[in-house]
Amino acid sequence: MTYMTKQNTVFSWLVRHKDIREKTFLKTNIRHIPRMICLHTERSNEIRGLPIVHHRKYVCDLPPNHRFPMGKFPRVLHFLLKDQVITDKQVCVPNLASEELLGCVHTKEYLDDFINGKIEEKKQKRTGFPWSEGIVRRCRYETEYPAFFRTWTHQGGTVLAAELALQRGLACSTAGGTHHAFPGFGAGFCLLNDLAVAAKHWMDNSTSRRKVLIVDLDVHQGDGTAFIFQEEPNVFTFSVHCGKNFPVRKQQSDLDVSVEDGMEDKEYLETVQTHLPWLLESFRPDLVLYDAGVDPHWEDELGRLRLTDQGMYQRDLYVIDTVVKKGIPIATVIGGGYSRNIDRLAIRHSIVHRAATKVWKQQGL
Repeated sequence: MTYMTKQNTVFSWLVRHKDIREKTFLKTNIRHIPRMICLHTERSNEIRGLPIVHHRKYVCDLPPNHRFPMGKFPRVLHFLLKDQVITDKQVCVPNLASEELLGCVHTKEYLDDFINGKIEEKKQKRTGFPWSEGIVRRCRYETEYPAFFRTWTHQGGTVLAAELALQRGLACSTAGGTHHAFPGFGAGFCLLNDLAVAAKHWMDNSTSRRKVLIVDLDVHQGDGTAFIFQEEPNVFTFSVHCGKNFPVRKQQSDLDVSVEDGMEDKEYLETVQTHLPWLLESFRPDLVLYDAGVDPHWEDELGRLRLTDQGMYQRDLYVIDTVVKKGIPIATVIGGGYSRNIDRLAIRHSIVHRAATKVWKQQGL
C-alpha cells in the first residue's frame, strides 16, 4: 500500500535516480555558545541554511562482504549536494569525541577496552564489528562535537547536531542513531550510544533542569537507550519498532509501540500521529532527538515492515514539522538501514534531510 497525500510532488527528486523503483524557538541556558561556523573543507564561513553535520571519517575499512553498509555515509552527503538539497556552506565538520564526553554514559572500563583494542572476541561478535583503530575513530567522530565550540574543543557529539538545533531550531546529522550500545558494552552494530551521550551531555551542562524526548523510529527497539535512561525522569524514550525483530530481549522504554510484520505506510503513520502530539503536550521536552532509521522500508534487508519512500518521507515530514511548530528544537540522526545497493540506501537515508529542508523553508528558520 502507498499512502498518498497532497505532498506527492515532493517525490520528483526520486525519479532522477534510476535505481529507485518508487517514484521562534525555545531559548536555552547552555553556556558559552558562540555563533555557528561552517568548517566544510576547512573554510570558516557562517552557516547558511539548515545545519548538516558530516565528517569524511564516518567510514572505516571492514572485512570483504561485511553486512554493515559502511559506504552509505559519504553517499548521503553526495546525493544531498548533487540534488542541490543543500550547499557545502551548510556542512559542519566535527572533532573527535573525548573520553570525558563519552564517560557521561559509558563506563570507564568499557571505554578503555574499546579505545585500546582490548575487547575480547566474543564481545566483538556481539557488536557485529571486528575491532580496529578505524572503527574506534569513526564511532568517536559519529558522536561528534564541533571544533569551533572553543569552550569544549575536547568533546565530540550527535552532540553537535543537538547543539546546532538548540541554536537554530533544527539540525541534521548524516550519521548517528547507535541505540543498541549499553554503558558497558556494544551490540547490534552500535559501539557508542550517540543519542544517550548527546542527551546526557546537554542536561549535565545546562544551567537549569532540561528535558529531552528521544523519538526512535528505527525498526529495531533502542534497547541501549531505553536501559540508560530507565531511571532518568528528564529523558523520555519513545520507540516504534517491529516486535518480532532484533533485539530478542527488549528493554522497557518510557513508551514502546510494538508493531507487526508487514505494516504499511498508512497504518504506520497513523501510529506515529496517535502518540507524538500527546507526548509533546504532556512531557513538554526542551529538545527532541529523532532517530529516523530507514529500516522500516520494504526493501530493507533487516526490516520486516513495508514502508515505501513516500511513507518514509511523510513520516519524517510529520515528526519534524510537528515538533518545530511546537517551538521545540529537534536534531535528527539517520539510524539503521541495510542494503547491498549503497546508492539506493544512501538516497533513502537522505529522505530525512529533504523533509527537514522543506520544514526549514516553510517555517522560515
